[in-house]
Amino acid sequence: MNPTTIVKYRFPTITLLASALCLGLLWPAPVRARQGHQHERIPNVMEYLDRLDRPERDRDQKPSEVIEALGVKPGMSVADLGAGSGYFTRRFVEAVTDTGKVYAIDVEPEALKYVEESLVHMHRPYQAEFILARPDNPKIPFESVDLIFVCNTYHHLEDRPVYFRNSKSALRPGGRIAIVDFYHDDRSGELGFPKRHLVPRDRVVQEMTEAGYTLLREHGFLPKQYFLEFIPQ
Repeated sequence: MNPTTIVKYRFPTITLLASALCLGLLWPAPVRARQGHQHERIPNVMEYLDRLDRPERDRDQKPSEVIEALGVKPGMSVADLGAGSGYFTRRFVEAVTDTGKVYAIDVEPEALKYVEESLVHMHRPYQAEFILARPDNPKIPFESVDLIFVCNTYHHLEDRPVYFRNSKSALRPGGRIAIVDFYHDDRSGELGFPKRHLVPRDRVVQEMTEAGYTLLREHGFLPKQYFLEFIPQ
């Protein structure tokens, strides 16, 4: 591992629900805690994580355009909330360089290990912290990040207004939360799981407003997902 790399794990003392992969989604689903549903563990976590990194995902996810739209620059600090396979974590590491820092956050220990190994294989210096979160708490340090990025995760969280109200303290002055998630209607196509679990775009805005945020901007270039940026009120 490169000597400039910072690798730090923050493990809570409670036993976590190994439910990070409960719906068998084809794209990352971080810090997962579904409302009113039993938690399930898929039989092969590594196989699932490998699927998240499939090259054809780029077509609809447009990761380079997402990073550019967020204006992620060297020196910034980014939390990838629900890192999954590290699909976006690796891209954030490249964007912030070793002058910045990326927090990879998930409730699944195997996912965090997978992300760490994938970063090592990039053969470049970086600063990263790997946080094993609770379903109700991402455990991001106080005023540590410029951006909290939440991709295909929002609909897994319980008590979302409370969750994000409590997450506000992790943002530095001028910090943002970006939420990317699937449309609940025909725009998202076939996803491999019931769309009743998805949260409509307008409800996200309503809940984030309740949590104390204002919609800063909306991006419309993702064909299957809405892409919203919020700032604290």
